Amino acid sequence: MYISLARKYRPKRFADVAVQSHVSNTLKGAIARGRVAHGYLLCGPRGVGKTTLARVLAMALNCDNKTPDGEPCGVCPSCQRIWSGSASLDVVEIDAASNRGVDDARDLRERAMYAPSGDNHYKVYIVDEAHMLTREAWNALLKVLEEPPPRVVFVFATTEPQKIAQAAAPVLSRLQRFDFKRIGPADVRARLASVLETEHVESTPEALAMLARAADGSMRDALSLTDQTLSLGEGALTAERVREALGLIAEDEYLAVFDLIATRNAAAIFPAVARLVDEGADLGAFLGGLADILRAALAIALGDATGGLAELSDRTREALAQRADQLDSGDLLRMLSAITELEPRFRRSGQQQMLVETMLVRFALMDRTLSLEEVLRGLGPDDGEGRSRAAAPARPPVSPPSSPRTVNTEPAASVAPAAPPSPQRAFESASPAAASPPPDAARPPISVAALRERWGDIVGRLRAEGRLTLVAALEHATATEVSPAGEITLELAPDHGHMEQPIANASRELLAAIAPVLEGGTRVRVRVPAAPPVRDGATRRLTAESVKAERLSSLRRRDPALDAAVRELDLELMD
Repeated sequence: MYISLARKYRPKRFADVAVQSHVSNTLKGAIARGRVAHGYLLCGPRGVGKTTLARVLAMALNCDNKTPDGEPCGVCPSCQRIWSGSASLDVVEIDAASNRGVDDARDLRERAMYAPSGDNHYKVYIVDEAHMLTREAWNALLKVLEEPPPRVVFVFATTEPQKIAQAAAPVLSRLQRFDFKRIGPADVRARLASVLETEHVESTPEALAMLARAADGSMRDALSLTDQTLSLGEGALTAERVREALGLIAEDEYLAVFDLIATRNAAAIFPAVARLVDEGADLGAFLGGLADILRAALAIALGDATGGLAELSDRTREALAQRADQLDSGDLLRMLSAITELEPRFRRSGQQQMLVETMLVRFALMDRTLSLEEVLRGLGPDDGEGRSRAAAPARPPVSPPSSPRTVNTEPAASVAPAAPPSPQRAFESASPAAASPPPDAARPPISVAALRERWGDIVGRLRAEGRLTLVAALEHATATEVSPAGEITLELAPDHGHMEQPIANASRELLAAIAPVLEGGTRVRVRVPAAPPVRDGATRRLTAESVKAERLSSLRRRDPALDAAVRELDLELMD
């Protein structure tokens, strides 16, 4: 009869249990020194050796031929029965998932009162999935765990110890707790190589790496997946065979998507994702694999030649090294952060394909986005020492509410003395030399009408340069006056007064964008009219009609020609 690899190669000695030496050495030492406790709690992920160590402990306690250091022999009839899970008078395994009630706990308590079969033997009760026991069941076991019968050992195994803490916190103080580690890929690969060598099966390092990665820290899963792959056919264990048996996504698919992102080919994202879906690929697994590829690319970009992942094949690592200069490390870091933020809601979403597509398109268009550092840098000009003026106080003291408020925008190097109070304060910025037009340029002179006519072109220039903060502010500004000396007056509505500082900080850039379009602009003045005062004792109530009326009134104030037409022709503006 065929025995699965996970059962056939289950360890029979403490020394054979991979990675968990901190647990096995302690248990072995307790047996050798006669310091065996009456209760143990084994915690850790699935497939890391909790039940296996519990059985080895039971074998060592009941083995007549154990070594002086506490290792069981593994070949005597008692060891064979316990190791195989056959019926034994002294070792009882209980699945708490199906025996979780108070009656089952009382039965266990009564059975624990019976003495073991031999003078040198122990009664060992192994309770798997212990977190499934109810609060009442734990309460029924509390007394026997506090004052156990002689030569009785309880071993509880669980993957969720926090549930035990919530249901029966007093129990934890009656048990010795051991936390098991996840098994790393290197240890999994070494164990698989040893098993396959014993089975006389050839394997490639890439295939073992793929199996170790798919096992996700579980040795039992690794052996089961290997068994599954070997069932596919005869011959050597190759990467293609593993990929076919487990339905994994080829690394070439990840590289193809990486190339689409690097070349900013957003249009090709949709057919690429559709092809993966048609092939039956798990999009959740695709996200995880893509994250590994991006992580490896980031590691290579930062100087780690191994790519940060030993599971990657040499061919993939070389391909990423060749593409190291195609994506900036900052972009790679933002991509990884986006995938991390997407994962929690990805599993709950009914539109997983759309989420993946939009995320990849965002990656491909990342060259059209700005980082927070760039936005902050754009809020203020440089002071000549690499520091932005954005960190300076945002506004001067606020003037009385009855007068319009403004902020001075003179460069820091040419701060003028404070002017006496006036009905309005203005943004003023000297025109830079770069903004002066070429002598042979054919441009119309600057005026209010010309400025309003070419305003869209000016804003478009700034948007193309990536001055998004300034563009957002200018969308709420209206040109109201141009002096003979070229001083441009922009007006902001009182409810958009917070836009004044971005315009102040970027007034040089605004003049530089105006210069190729209109001739004669020298300074920028921004005016923010004061909001109309509210009568004492009166409360202004905002309604949809009042908001609409205020918006239309503001439109008329911005455009004198429109206001005159409404008055002369008795027109009614529609929102």
